[in-house]
Amino acid sequence: MLAPAFVAPAPYAREIRSDAASGAQLRGQRFVGGQTFEDPSAQYAATSLCAMLAAAGAVRWRERRSVKLRAGSYTPATAVVASPQETYQEMVDKAEYLRDQHWVKTFHAAFMGGAYVGMAGLLSLMVGGNITNNFITQKTIFAALFPINLLLVLQTGGQLFTGNSATMAVGVYEKKVTVKELLRNWAIAYVGNIFGCLLIDAVARYTGMFSAGAADMAVHTVMKKCGATFGQTMVKGIMCNWLVCMAVWLCMMAKDLSGKMVGVWFPISMFIAIGFEHSVANMFILPAGIFSGAPLSWADILIKNLIPVTIGNAIAGAFVVGAGMSFSFGRLGEGENKVDNLVEKGQQKADNLAEEVEKKADELDD
Repeated sequence: MLAPAFVAPAPYAREIRSDAASGAQLRGQRFVGGQTFEDPSAQYAATSLCAMLAAAGAVRWRERRSVKLRAGSYTPATAVVASPQETYQEMVDKAEYLRDQHWVKTFHAAFMGGAYVGMAGLLSLMVGGNITNNFITQKTIFAALFPINLLLVLQTGGQLFTGNSATMAVGVYEKKVTVKELLRNWAIAYVGNIFGCLLIDAVARYTGMFSAGAADMAVHTVMKKCGATFGQTMVKGIMCNWLVCMAVWLCMMAKDLSGKMVGVWFPISMFIAIGFEHSVANMFILPAGIFSGAPLSWADILIKNLIPVTIGNAIAGAFVVGAGMSFSFGRLGEGENKVDNLVEKGQQKADNLAEEVEKKADELDD
């Protein structure tokens, strides 16, 4: 008599039971913090990661599909990445746009930018702090989740002091923006970022989110951030905004959403994993640490972290990235080009003179 279709033969049944046993053993394995795959926090982290990857894949699939549908009118000459020179010109144009923007719109854009940074910071605390107690693992999770803030900022027209430090400086180097206009934009963006971050801090505190693992992670992070010297913290700020401005640069170069996601994600993850200091991110995380019980005053976080980090961020944006890009693609590099042109003209004149001398010598020989 034949076995029913839903009953597996004996050899395959043993394989199925073996696979089930190994799966159960895998689910019983524990993370560093003691959680298993069956814990809701671990499932949430895995689901969030899968969703992020699926969204990136869906965006890429949709772009390729739309290209195929437009095959009759599609021109391969359209690039998905702009050239460095084109990107630099786009940054100059953005500096002019920010220069002419009303201060209320600048403040609103900065407020929204600070709020997005605060949301990403809160996400990282809630997930990282409640999955594990290991600080290295928490920082890794923070580095994986936090970059979403810059993508939200750049794709919605938000502004951050850190990004504007390079953009407005480029406008100054290209004689499109005055120093007074630069300082005006920096000040408005900085204040707007503070209010945006404090809004998310207030929401998190009111709703009781600064508790359990999230509070412990916030306190540990803030104590570490305020434990270095003024000079060390300032240098960390320089290195951080160098990477942040490069993330903005790569996002401007990319012409599709998936390319912008990649351009933003890796530089931001890099500065977090290394341990550099970002002034706008600290506008959220430092108050979060105080609200969570860190034994620090508001004066402590200003003097020991926010002031030196802000100075370092401004140096990186205005001189490392802004002046560096202007020297490579703009006015600051024109002096070098003039020297090269003079050398080339001198060489050409010398060659012409040598030819004339040879002709005169040939005429005398004849």
